[in-house]
Amino acid sequence: MGKYQNLAEEIVKYVGGTENINSLTHCITRLRFQLKDESKASDDILKNMDGVVTVMKSGGQYQVVIGNHVPDVYVEVIKAAGISEESGGAVTKGNLFNRLIDILSGCFQPFLGALAAAGMVKGLNALFIFLGFYEQVSGTYIMLNGIGDSIFFFMPVILGYTAAKKFQLNPMVGIVIGAALCYPTVQGPALQSGYEAASGAATAPYSLLGLSAYERFLGIPWVGATYTSSVVPVIFIIAFAGQVQKVAKKVIPTVVQTFVVPFMVLLFSLPIGFLVIGPIVSLLTDGLSAGFQALMGFSPALYGGVLGFFWQVLVIFGLHWSIVPLAIMQITQDGSTQILTGVFGASFAQTAVVLAMYFKFKDKKMKALCMPAFISGIFGVTEPAIYGITLPKKMPFIFSMVGGAISGVYLMMAGTTSYTMGGLGIFGVVNYITGTDASGMYHAFVGIAIAAITGFTLTFLFWKDQEIEETPQKQKTNKEIVKTPIKGGITSLSEAKDQAFSKGALGRGILIYPEKGEVVAPFDGTVMTLFPTKHAIGLVSDNGLELLIHVGLDTVQLNGQYFESFVEQGNKVKQGDTLLRFDIHAIESAGYSVETPVIITNSADYLEILENQAPMVGHGDELITALT
Repeated sequence: MGKYQNLAEEIVKYVGGTENINSLTHCITRLRFQLKDESKASDDILKNMDGVVTVMKSGGQYQVVIGNHVPDVYVEVIKAAGISEESGGAVTKGNLFNRLIDILSGCFQPFLGALAAAGMVKGLNALFIFLGFYEQVSGTYIMLNGIGDSIFFFMPVILGYTAAKKFQLNPMVGIVIGAALCYPTVQGPALQSGYEAASGAATAPYSLLGLSAYERFLGIPWVGATYTSSVVPVIFIIAFAGQVQKVAKKVIPTVVQTFVVPFMVLLFSLPIGFLVIGPIVSLLTDGLSAGFQALMGFSPALYGGVLGFFWQVLVIFGLHWSIVPLAIMQITQDGSTQILTGVFGASFAQTAVVLAMYFKFKDKKMKALCMPAFISGIFGVTEPAIYGITLPKKMPFIFSMVGGAISGVYLMMAGTTSYTMGGLGIFGVVNYITGTDASGMYHAFVGIAIAAITGFTLTFLFWKDQEIEETPQKQKTNKEIVKTPIKGGITSLSEAKDQAFSKGALGRGILIYPEKGEVVAPFDGTVMTLFPTKHAIGLVSDNGLELLIHVGLDTVQLNGQYFESFVEQGNKVKQGDTLLRFDIHAIESAGYSVETPVIITNSADYLEILENQAPMVGHGDELITALT
């Protein structure tokens, strides 16, 4: 049995089973599912599962955040679900922006590890040149530079494979399309030199879209362009090729599809790619890149500050994929970029905040979480810190955003430029070395210091842990009484429509059909968990009883709409205090049930749990009695 087999089987089960999975990929810390029906996934169970940090939904993907060991879990999930690793998945449905983010992440995520590794090789090569270990003309430099440069030079081939999987094209055909874009004699300069050698002319005789054309294809002027190291054109050509393949499979007999379908795809998609798609997309991407350069030129400090402040928020929702490809595109074409310079310090601000929280936490369990998250953050992986520690506490996360912003202002004002897409975290400092000039690396270290000092100082001085220190539980009574938190009708928990509740997977309890949209504290205790969507709240009584109040089914999808909270995580409450309010009519009109499970999540700690048998209950009535 694999180390993560049980975890994988549970994940597959609670995302709705194999039949609910369209596709699965993973990035550095997350499993990224495309589900047929996200409402079939049990968010709360997954979030509270050992081995899962949290669950996110963004860009049409259902993301299960695992941590640094996600590749190992991914292998086990693939086995448990019985799906193929070659399944890249179809483009998600939804609005145009979500589809774009899904396409970009699906094309770039699979090779990010290799991209970072190649960048690290180039960065180390630059560092060794700076330190004088060898010269740029040496064989050592040439070999290491070739290793590091290869993925950037042949980027269309790599993207041809990943984009083909995304657009459900034969991946081998995708590789051929990418390789064709890199073929020497179809590059712009090669076409020009060939024309000049044949005609003796020094200028091109044709013009198309304002660009020079040096050759004709079936009488159509052919625009010269260099596609080696390009990023976007191959994705659009692959998208078109995927449509050609669909049509070809419908009209070509099955017996000859193996070779005739690829033949038709290449014959139609590549000429149209060279003649139309490539030139148009190149013009658009050049314009987009120029737009970013103009924005940075207008105010480098403003650009760095805004991007540095919001970067971690963008990462949480997967929206950073609207920017990362632009940096990759610019660095492959120009050899340098500043597009992501302003975000370099953000992960170090987050990491320093966690260190400050380690010294401030009173809860030993939270202290134990801080050190692994701190170490992980040094190497650029901050999801354990964000989801497990800073985001639930709110203010520390904001302090990390401030640190990222100030660092971003400095790095942009210093003109810090990246010359490769290298490693994450501390490994990224070598990205800023070129030749014998290491000034960018020094600025990167200063940016790290600014981000870390700012985040640490703000957290250490202005954040206070509200949690009480762990003390042995004092059982003053042989029973614990849970008063009614919501007025309404009640029935057995087994009647719940959601099997995760009805089968007691989360613990024993009772089901309430609310008559009044108000949740009050059922005992004296502490708010242990308040979900960001405000649809559920976890409490712990002064005597240690842990209670989950989950208002409605699948109401997490409302993203907090129709809910209002009056407490925060960590607050002390008295029995009868108002915790939440919700609009019953609006929730039901939106198509959601308001039936509310009230569950003792540590049911195993009690000898017996007795539920009220009355048909109706009101605030203050005894709802559940737990015997110790």
